[in-house]
Amino acid sequence: MPMRSRIAARLFAASNADRLGKAWGGTPLTADEVIDRNQVVLVARSREQSANNDYARSFLRMCRQNIVGHMGVTMQAQVMNTRGKLDTAANDAIEIGWEEWGRRENCDVTGRRSWRSIQANCITSAAKDGEFMVRLVFGTEAGPWGFGLQVLDPQRCPVNFNERRPRTGEAFIKQGIGFNRYGRPLSYFFTTTDEAEADYTWGGKHYVRVPADEIIHGFLEDMVGQKRGLPWMATALFRMRQLNAMEEAAITKARVGANQMGFITWEEGKGPEYDEDEELTIDSEPGEWQVLPEGAKVEQSNPQYPSGEYEPFYKRALRGMSAGFGVLYNNLASDLEGVNFSSIRQGTLDEREHWKDLQEWLIESLIQPVFDAWLPRALLSGRLRAKGQPLPAERIDRYRNVTWQARRWQWIDPRADVQAAVEAKNNMLTSPGRIIREQGQDPQTVWAESARDVAAMIEAYKAEGIDDATAKELVLLSMGRPQPKPAPTGGQKDETSAAA
Repeated sequence: MPMRSRIAARLFAASNADRLGKAWGGTPLTADEVIDRNQVVLVARSREQSANNDYARSFLRMCRQNIVGHMGVTMQAQVMNTRGKLDTAANDAIEIGWEEWGRRENCDVTGRRSWRSIQANCITSAAKDGEFMVRLVFGTEAGPWGFGLQVLDPQRCPVNFNERRPRTGEAFIKQGIGFNRYGRPLSYFFTTTDEAEADYTWGGKHYVRVPADEIIHGFLEDMVGQKRGLPWMATALFRMRQLNAMEEAAITKARVGANQMGFITWEEGKGPEYDEDEELTIDSEPGEWQVLPEGAKVEQSNPQYPSGEYEPFYKRALRGMSAGFGVLYNNLASDLEGVNFSSIRQGTLDEREHWKDLQEWLIESLIQPVFDAWLPRALLSGRLRAKGQPLPAERIDRYRNVTWQARRWQWIDPRADVQAAVEAKNNMLTSPGRIIREQGQDPQTVWAESARDVAAMIEAYKAEGIDDATAKELVLLSMGRPQPKPAPTGGQKDETSAAA
């Protein structure tokens, strides 16, 4: 073999087709082939583990808490008036209307889920099933606002439903979704148990065809051309099940060892005569000594498993699972043994970046599409009112200017982090508004609350007979701010002013 060919052959050991790599696939699979072969089985096993495995339930809980949070993704209207300033009245009207619609009796067609609950439900579905599907419902059946959401089980859209030339207008149907020739979804097909609801039949099964503009379908795209999602727990499912089985076997072994089982043997010529179907047993109680018959001996069975190698292996497996989940091992396993401040801080910061990425995905996949469908109907219904008048629907482009605030987390080291934020602000490396947003709050709301608090404190001091100037100084002192310097008197010069 020429030298160049031998060097090239050694470049990639993973491409060798020797006995060690014989069972390793060598043909790339398309996204459709991966989904067709694996999605249904992975979803079934993911749902089973979510019901029976503590770590699977812990991961789902972490997804809900860190992506959605206890408040959900909140909206902050940023509508500007003709003078380029924030239109406070319009912003308040949009935010109040959005919050009112988010109540469970308004946003969910069943009247059971609030908007925050729907967000949490979609995240749970994405983590467990790999995708979520929400239907936009309009009209009187949608609720008091004429617009509501219906959360659907993604498995009702069958992955095995494929047709090359459907008679419904699409170029093709793949994995339960109808597409045009360029791959844009045109419709979704869902199974139903009521044939009266079915408007399309294929392969002896009945389907409901829903236009794609009424379905919000969210999943993380791992492969180009992917049409359906895979569970976020897919890579860890095998390890999770085997680890759970190992733990169950270890518990059984430990119980056997705790029972102190033994076997009775007889010296030659000393054993009693009894039928083959009879068994000699001696009942024992804790702290009790038994007298054996003459000639009988006890041989103990003392299992030592689980032994010293159990815990290291268990932790190693959990670390692999947490890496696949994209979360910190200490959080998934609730294990803070052997960690220090620096390691837990670095791991927490890395994990939070992962959560932020998923928060933006949720905003793009669910939050913004729902708002875009809600706003025109809320304006046309006249429910958004400012200063006693409905907001004019013709200004809808201006009213679309909103930002989304996902949950944020407390500082890990509050004293050091606050000091660093203040120094960054003082050196013009960041803004006060950005610091407030990093805490998951709206700057406009924080400043308005602060202004109201200051005004209330000044009025309280003045009500006690304190003059206005002194009341303001007392408020500054209570807020930890220094008092203003007194003006220079007589012929003394203000060195600061002179220097300026």
